[in-house]
Amino acid sequence: RGDIHSDIFGSTPNRRQRMFVDENGVPVSNGASNSDTATFSNMDPNTSEADAIGGNSTRIIWGTNISLHDTMSVFKDFLHNYQRKYRMWVDGATEEETSEPDSGGNDRLYVEMLNNMRQLGIGTLNLDVRNLKAYPSTIKLWHQLQAYPHEIVPLMDQAVKDVIVDQAVEEMTRLRAEQPQRFQGRAQNRRNSSMPAAPSSDANIHSDQAAQVPDLVMEAETRVYKVKPFRLETSVNMRELNPNDMDKLVSIKGLVIRTTPVIPDMKTAFFRCQVCNHAINVPLDRGKIAEPTRCPRQVCESQNSMQIVHNRCEFADKQVIKLQETPDSVPDGQTPHSVSLCAYEELVDVCKAGDRIEVTGIFRSNPVRVNPRQRTVKALFKTYIDCLHIQKVDKKRVGIDVSTIEQELSEQVAGDVDETRKVSEEEEEKIKATARRGDVYELLSRSLAPSVYEMDDVKKGILLQLFGGTNKSFEKGGSPKYRGDINVLLCGDPSTSKSQLLTYVHRIAPRGVYTSGKGSSAVGLTAYVSRDPETRQVVLESGALVLSDGGVCCIDEFDKMSDATRSVLHEVMEQQTVSIAKAGIITTLNARTSILASANPIGSKYNPNLPVPQNIDLPPTLLSRFDLVYLVLDRIDEQNDRRLARHLVGMYLEDSPENASNQEILPVEFLTSYISYARTKCQPRITQAASDELVQSYIEMRKLGEDVRAAERRITATTRQLESMIRLSEAHAKMRLSEEVTAYDVSEAVRLIKSALKQAATDARTGLIDMGLLTEGTSASERRRKQDLKKAVTDLLDEMTRLGGAARYAEVYRRVSEQGSAQVEGTEFAEALRSLEQEGQISVSGEGPRRSIRRVTGIA
Repeated sequence: RGDIHSDIFGSTPNRRQRMFVDENGVPVSNGASNSDTATFSNMDPNTSEADAIGGNSTRIIWGTNISLHDTMSVFKDFLHNYQRKYRMWVDGATEEETSEPDSGGNDRLYVEMLNNMRQLGIGTLNLDVRNLKAYPSTIKLWHQLQAYPHEIVPLMDQAVKDVIVDQAVEEMTRLRAEQPQRFQGRAQNRRNSSMPAAPSSDANIHSDQAAQVPDLVMEAETRVYKVKPFRLETSVNMRELNPNDMDKLVSIKGLVIRTTPVIPDMKTAFFRCQVCNHAINVPLDRGKIAEPTRCPRQVCESQNSMQIVHNRCEFADKQVIKLQETPDSVPDGQTPHSVSLCAYEELVDVCKAGDRIEVTGIFRSNPVRVNPRQRTVKALFKTYIDCLHIQKVDKKRVGIDVSTIEQELSEQVAGDVDETRKVSEEEEEKIKATARRGDVYELLSRSLAPSVYEMDDVKKGILLQLFGGTNKSFEKGGSPKYRGDINVLLCGDPSTSKSQLLTYVHRIAPRGVYTSGKGSSAVGLTAYVSRDPETRQVVLESGALVLSDGGVCCIDEFDKMSDATRSVLHEVMEQQTVSIAKAGIITTLNARTSILASANPIGSKYNPNLPVPQNIDLPPTLLSRFDLVYLVLDRIDEQNDRRLARHLVGMYLEDSPENASNQEILPVEFLTSYISYARTKCQPRITQAASDELVQSYIEMRKLGEDVRAAERRITATTRQLESMIRLSEAHAKMRLSEEVTAYDVSEAVRLIKSALKQAATDARTGLIDMGLLTEGTSASERRRKQDLKKAVTDLLDEMTRLGGAARYAEVYRRVSEQGSAQVEGTEFAEALRSLEQEGQISVSGEGPRRSIRRVTGIA
């Protein structure tokens, strides 16, 4: 909006002069229009689709087909008479549907919006361009807005101002009509009451106050109103911008990689004559200010005597934004293109580095001088986009965490809100209905990356990471902030779909960067110093962790990362900041990000003969900062392998994964909407029962590391694991849209931490994982069946060995088979016994037919 003067057609004395011509190209005076209808001119119907709409106004702006009078009158008609039903008809609704009272089809959208703008003192109107196309009278205006935005937008601004002034006049008339009645009512009450009569001077004061009405018209006329068009039909790719798009309205999407500080941009220059002190104001014209070469005063007329006085000039805020193509839109083998954006006034600081935005603006070009001291310019021009509107929403992504942004009042009134995802009432009802379901946890985890087979617990952990805990700050605690973000590490064998999960999360995370261990350096993750090509000053460029502030940073091949690079993460993962002291820049940047990392074990494949810590090979300082450390192991099992192969082949065959076709899966738009809603609305608090459960679980985790020798064999719990349990239980409560954290949430958090490290399958004596006890790849129903079988065996043994002694193996197997409704396989029974023996509940002795089972109780 650098050179668009919103009040250019108003009553400003210094406005830029425009030439108006008739149909023969002869200049006409800027007088009243001859148009007798509020429609468009149509000199030659064969010129274009935009010209083929009637009207007989002959005064148009030179070089365009824009009639000033017709354009403003038709846009005012649009503001007064546009109803929601026009857009609903375009979207496929029938007249019966729009005529229903509940549909809101007859709501006059912009009348209400302009009223709110006037009352709240807001100067910007977000205009959905598709509404212009849906309204029959403004189809030509829709064409013209895209072809001549520089001329049309100021006309729209002036039309909005005129409509708001008319509303203010009506409001003042109504208030003046009400005032005498109100005053008469007050006087009547005074007469009826027993209060003494007021002195005459008081009565005059009251009558003066009653007569006073706020000057709403003056308020409306002194304020500048701006129209911000957005949502064009098509979004142009950056590399497809060409000279045909010059001075036209375009819409592009991209990733913000750098924003400059606020630059003062001169709007009006103040010149003073050095000889006679005569002063003059010169406004900005087409991006330039024409410096007077002589004093305009006739008495003086001194040559080259005018000097600029900076303190008396008028400036506006300006910011240059560097926008880069998103990785998914870059063609194969190409490097991403970038384009410069210029944001002015209220659009300054709307977006920051790392945001994915959609920009609507005018594609402009500027000549570049060969030498600043010479007037010669290069043949190549420098292109940029003048921003009119910036939108930061993607339906397939989770909404950004509202605790990391500041919301403004103006966004909630003048059109659509663009900072955060907004949930409609129907969607809210659907979300609440889903949250009330008993299987909501299973349903949401199933819907996360449905193409990845099973891995239920891994998906549940990543799901809780997307919900996140609550960001807390305790005044009594002394520390300003405690993190609520959850960090997850997937460590496991090759070909266990770790990278697939990472790419899926990166696709739906609100902000985030996907990076690889070998391709990342310490400065690439935090921030690096470079020279600004325009100002030649040293500037700080944000790295991957700072760009994903408020989102998820995905790091693949975590084990291949060098120690120097990895050490950067220590501060980010606990304090959530990045401290920098380089090239004279000393600062602390925010990096409130969740980290999802994947790594291979030390020998590329998990070695069952080594304990867990020796397999993972990460320093304990870094390992303790991860809330969940998943061991994703590849176990050879014929039945499971067959199911996995069928699932994978089925996807190639008909694009319907086995679990997606048989069970309910939520669409990705609804899943992200659900997560955004929960993150915004729910801030659960811990109950007393949950507190007791947390303390007990933490003590049990610490007991596992009692033995001095256990340090090498187990990942021992620290106080960070206690905080991890709090965060995970808060995330689980958020997922249920609950305001309280219950003991059930805590027990699920503890189960996740234990199942991630395969504690159920770890031998207590050696610290090794028994691959035969792993339940990886088995479905939830099979795991439940195994639990039921183990319980049936322990109950039967309690009954058979009540008087002491042991029970025969064959006898126990026979009786268990008779009790169950389904046939119990011998391998299942043997596996259940092995699991119970590992847990220390039974002991099996003897060989062959003499094998006996003894129940182990806690009594010595």
